[in-house]
Amino acid sequence: MGMKIGAKEWAALVFLMLVWGSSFILVKRGLESFSGMELGALRIVITFAILLPFAITRIRKVPMASLKFFAITGLIGSGIPPFLFGIAQMHIDSFLAGVLNALTPLFTLVIGVAFFRAKASILNVVGVLLALAGAAGLLMSVHNPQLGNGILYGLLVVVATVMYALNMNIIKKHLASFDPLTITSLMFASIGIPATIYLFAQSGFVATMQSNPQAWISFGYVAILAIFGSAISMVVHNWLIHRTSALFASTVTYMMPIVSIAWGIADGELFLLGYFLWIALILLGVYLTNKVR
Repeated sequence: MGMKIGAKEWAALVFLMLVWGSSFILVKRGLESFSGMELGALRIVITFAILLPFAITRIRKVPMASLKFFAITGLIGSGIPPFLFGIAQMHIDSFLAGVLNALTPLFTLVIGVAFFRAKASILNVVGVLLALAGAAGLLMSVHNPQLGNGILYGLLVVVATVMYALNMNIIKKHLASFDPLTITSLMFASIGIPATIYLFAQSGFVATMQSNPQAWISFGYVAILAIFGSAISMVVHNWLIHRTSALFASTVTYMMPIVSIAWGIADGELFLLGYFLWIALILLGVYLTNKVR
């Protein structure tokens, strides 16, 4: 790949694994008081507020021609996925969301080959097929009667991973000259105002905060998710993309299931040993997808 991967890069990868692997249980806690749409908007608004000072000082240095790419990455990388995960996790267990999120490197490769002139080997193609087969098998075998049929909602997570993958390729291709804090702050600046308007004017967020004492606890979980899972981690992730590649940076998503599964089991989610077969197939496929071409 022509890149150096040292201790700092691996440390960043482990940090992201722990933080993002824990994000699914935080989403679950947030959903105890808020709807999926409210949770997604709240996560964006908190992150937007934290990063706004950085966006204000940096936007003047950005050429007009680059602003469209910040808007695109903001929408597909940070704007739509929080809503998809929020809605999906109302109907699927948190560990399943974490496992399906591991498909991101797979789609990073597919999109890179299709639109960004990346190259793939036969081994990479085999990896794609194995991971897709594992995801399909897991979706069909996991069923929680209390949550309902999770196949459709699991597909929302898959759509989110496609968006993450496209976002990473765009950043590497069109925003490589900007520092990670500029990228992250302007991404959220492009989506923060619409999310704020929706949260306070169109959703039931304010009424929930006023009437439900539990809502403040859920708010705290979402705030932790926004600060660490969005603001800080996105800066670290964009730094990692710059230092390595979109594909290496995306490998954090097949390390995350270890953390998300552990949280799910600790929280009493039903996890059968048979699931390991499908999860192993997904991770093997993603590993082969990530092999140097």
